[in-house]
Amino acid sequence: MNLSWFWSRSFLMNRGMLWLLFVVNLLGTIYGYIWYGNQLEDTLAHNPLWQIVFVPDSPTASLFFTLVLLYFLFPPKSSSKWINGTRMIIEGLAVVTSVKYGIWAVAMIVAGGWQGDPLNWQHGMLSISHLGMALEVLLYARFMRAGGIAAFIGTLWLLLNDTVDYQFGVFPWLAEVLMDDLPQVELFTYCLSIFSFIVGWLALRARKQV
Repeated sequence: MNLSWFWSRSFLMNRGMLWLLFVVNLLGTIYGYIWYGNQLEDTLAHNPLWQIVFVPDSPTASLFFTLVLLYFLFPPKSSSKWINGTRMIIEGLAVVTSVKYGIWAVAMIVAGGWQGDPLNWQHGMLSISHLGMALEVLLYARFMRAGGIAAFIGTLWLLLNDTVDYQFGVFPWLAEVLMDDLPQVELFTYCLSIFSFIVGWLALRARKQV
């Protein structure tokens, strides 16, 4: 079988494939918010309400890509600047956040395991699902309408999220063995935001109009 077919527009933009990915990402997004349930409750109990939006990083990234899939399935009939602009911003957010948090989650699991945190099947499931987040958004970036400006806006959101996470302590809960490495985790997180912008910008440069 010609493996290039799996990279082709006819395969990736097939409505059956899009619906499958939409359902998988929607369910994954819902599960992700449930996964963050305890931290969301803790944040509501001890932090100002406005900080709650910065807590569930990966599910929000997955939500952005789920919305992108909706745009693919049901392209807006209107060509107004507001609708197109909103779409491009969501696409930019989807690309940079999915790349970043897909990599970040796996890196934290590996780092925790390296320092002695017991790993189980859930860590494996999370690693596969988060790598899938990064891979799928890069596969579909070339079909998005967003460009470098949208990726830059998405990166500003990442940097704001990083700042709130580590200045107010609402970063995703880490394995206990990583807590004494928090400054290094923070630096890695900021650097990964910049890396995600570069990767996202390069991926969107290859875009094709849908």
